[in-house]
Amino acid sequence: MASDIAFPSSPPELEGRDATLGRPARRTPALGYALSLLLVAAASVVAFVVDHIVATPNLSLVFVLPVIVAALSFGWGPALVAALVGVAVFDFLFVEPRMTFAVASPTDIWALFLLLLVAAIASTVGAQSRGRALAARRAAQQAEALHALAHGIIDSQPHAALIKTAADALGRIFDAPAVVLAERDGKLAPAAASGDANLSAADQEAAQWALANDKPTRAETYPFDQADFDFWPVQVPANHRLVLGVKLTGRAEGRPDVPDRHVELVAAYLAAAASEPGGRKRP
Repeated sequence: MASDIAFPSSPPELEGRDATLGRPARRTPALGYALSLLLVAAASVVAFVVDHIVATPNLSLVFVLPVIVAALSFGWGPALVAALVGVAVFDFLFVEPRMTFAVASPTDIWALFLLLLVAAIASTVGAQSRGRALAARRAAQQAEALHALAHGIIDSQPHAALIKTAADALGRIFDAPAVVLAERDGKLAPAAASGDANLSAADQEAAQWALANDKPTRAETYPFDQADFDFWPVQVPANHRLVLGVKLTGRAEGRPDVPDRHVELVAAYLAAAASEPGGRKRP
């Protein structure tokens, strides 16, 4: 058995269409932390310049800005790192005695404590605001993906185009690689994919099991602990049997709590299309 499946190119009417449907490039967690440290470095330069131009008792507030930006842009973790590093840099460079982490004045200790407290509050509030914005954006993205699939059915798209639309919808809903497999001669073969959806031999076995037993499978759980994709069979007529797969492992935001709900909606759309009188026109 081959170690992985090579997916065919998109149908002619979908050539040139990005599988991610215009999603922005995803930042890795490490990049968020690195950019947060760069923000602290920039704040240090600004504080150094201001310190040599005017005497200000509120120089520490400069280090709150990178915390807020990091919280809104990258989340709570990078913001917390920016807060801790900012306090350390302020102590080392701007608190007497300078170039050391020792603090001579009780007033400076209080200033450092307030800086850390303000930065922590700012990072928490900023991260919560970012989380709500991301949740709203994700909900809109999911609704748009399902809307596109529904329009494909209403517009009577050909079978191949509708399968591709379903794969794209799954990819957008979960922001992850997705695949639709179709049964051919008793075995599953790739029909459409979204993103970097390369199936291993373990994934192929899990998908075949899902089809044979009419039950979903979950990756990284026995007996599919070597699989990366979750699979769901689609309840369609015998000559249109399909399996939907989504790679939920390795996502930066973790595994969704209830992925079945959205996958079952996509499956229901495909089942409804396959159940139409005369079925869908195959290429």
